[in-house]
Amino acid sequence: MSPALEALRAGGKPAMARALARIEAAPEAEDTVALLSAAHEAPLAHVVGMTGPPGVGKSTLMNALIAAWRGEGRTVACIAVDPSSRRSGGALLGDRTRLDTDPEDKGVFVRSMAARDRLGGLAGLTVSAMVLMRAVYDVVLIETVGVGQSETDVVGVADTVLFCVQPGSGDSLQFMKAGIVEIPHVVVVTKADMGPAAARARADVKGALSLAGERDGWQVPVLMVASLQHEGVGELVAAIDAHAAFLAEGGRLAAARLEQARQWLMESVRERYGREGLKRAGTIALAMGESPFRRLAAIAAKLGGDGHG
Repeated sequence: MSPALEALRAGGKPAMARALARIEAAPEAEDTVALLSAAHEAPLAHVVGMTGPPGVGKSTLMNALIAAWRGEGRTVACIAVDPSSRRSGGALLGDRTRLDTDPEDKGVFVRSMAARDRLGGLAGLTVSAMVLMRAVYDVVLIETVGVGQSETDVVGVADTVLFCVQPGSGDSLQFMKAGIVEIPHVVVVTKADMGPAAARARADVKGALSLAGERDGWQVPVLMVASLQHEGVGELVAAIDAHAAFLAEGGRLAAARLEQARQWLMESVRERYGREGLKRAGTIALAMGESPFRRLAAIAAKLGGDGHG
């Protein structure tokens, strides 16, 4: 293990905050690439992505999940991706306004990020931050901006994707539209205390999933949770653990993460150098375990540092 990664693991929340500031300020610096590569090669956490329309109760559910995991002694890192201020580009909602975590708890780290102009529901730095957190904590939880059907980016960073549906809101109909039904590994009907409306939403989603069939042998569960009452949270944690165990079989997790890294690398080259730059970069393939950050640095050296996005 690299000394920098050892220091990050030993340094607690201040060290993680400094590392995140460094990758934001100097993403292409040698020390940044080295740390990200070391973290990429030594993952610890299971990464959970949470998506769904605005107002569905994602932040409330995050609070409940954090409490459940901390109750089991697991350390948790959270990335809350917020809408952006048009004026400053910064996050409009701070993490502390929505997440009721104890700032003295050394086992929880929360970071807000601004989505800026990205429509996929994730901030540009999310992948780098996730890789660092994944190498330090037991669970990484990522909440995306609630922007409906464009929230497919979360598949590119999470091992297990939760899709939240609110009873009586039409979310279940939105879920049935092409694209959304293919995203989640677990579906959560929030505000289950709404009774018949919640049961109806669950039935609608289960019907949509039955038409889609299994995903690579995984049967997507549809769970009902009342986050404020902490009802159904234990079952949700168990479902996430079951999906983690499923991924651990037959090399599924390693294969999924390799594809995520390859997609991130392609998108990074395209954003920096455009389509022509992507062509000039040639075939972008990653070997199992190869660092996409080192590979991006090599491509940047080949193409020159002046990208045009």
